Amino acid sequence: MKRILWALTAVMLACVPAQSQTLTKLNVGMVSAIDMLAIPVALERGYFEKQGLDVTIARPYATGVDALNALQAGETEILQVGVPMIGAVLRGMDLVALGNYSGSATKSGSDATMAIIAREGSGIVKGDLKSLKGKKIATSFGTINHLYILALLEKAGLKPDDVQLVNTPPPDMTVALLAKGIDAFSGWDPWPIIAQKDVPGAFEVIRGGDVIAYLGYVVSLRSWVEKNPETTEKFLAATSQADQWMRKNPKAAAQIGTRWIPGLKPEIAEAAMEFNVQQLDRRLSANSYKALWSAQDRLQRLGVLKATFDVNKNIDAKPILNVMKKHPELFADLPPIPADVAIGPDFTFKP
Repeated sequence: MKRILWALTAVMLACVPAQSQTLTKLNVGMVSAIDMLAIPVALERGYFEKQGLDVTIARPYATGVDALNALQAGETEILQVGVPMIGAVLRGMDLVALGNYSGSATKSGSDATMAIIAREGSGIVKGDLKSLKGKKIATSFGTINHLYILALLEKAGLKPDDVQLVNTPPPDMTVALLAKGIDAFSGWDPWPIIAQKDVPGAFEVIRGGDVIAYLGYVVSLRSWVEKNPETTEKFLAATSQADQWMRKNPKAAAQIGTRWIPGLKPEIAEAAMEFNVQQLDRRLSANSYKALWSAQDRLQRLGVLKATFDVNKNIDAKPILNVMKKHPELFADLPPIPADVAIGPDFTFKP
């Protein structure tokens, strides 16, 4: 009888996937934006589980500021965020960027997922940035939306004081435009595309333009990364696999997006994914360091920041470099990183 019980137990254990007994729990944060989809894609397609991770995704946050507040409160352990990282570090949050989630390792400018949308009758002219002067423009202070509009104003020879910037969460921008409470907004996808669908007469003033290097980093607290080096690499490997799948399957990725971004319609998701796949490059290069440095430089010159920090202290390239070395197939469809901006584990950025 005992032999039979032991045999049955052995069969039952053999039927349970070995990996399920050793999955590492991980709480992850994301913002309500189309360029954040690597996380839900990796979850739905089993890439996290393949890496031995049991991932729980926190609700999509309105902005990176909200996501960082959740990280600091212990709601999440790792997240994807851009410009808000700067303010958080300057306030004393000991963060490290571990890889890109959106941007470019091969060139210095990348902002295809950004656009300025204006309402009909605003007096703003398509393609004419100087026509923004005197207008009321919604943006999200301390985010990539803010950095993008500041860069465009600078390109047009305008100062921040030449327009009225209104701090607005991205999900509220379309409503504000429809109600004529603003003349235009600076936003990331899918909100520019949604506005053009939902607001009669709304139009794109400009999209992209490579006026900024997109800041989109995988970020965590330094203390957590130091204690969890293997988990960090597993997260980067899983999301790198998700990036590659999205680059090859943008329409299918868009469908996943509709399940994670509130109110996102399939046709909007597909249109936004066209731009998103242009920036899916999780690798780090000297361009990634320059992006963080140049963002601080612009914000300080324009009086938004009173101080800056050394980017070398808050970027840890080792985890993604290890993933690039162990899993080169995950990046094989991307352009090679130019030799003059390729980095090693001991790289130091010098402005």
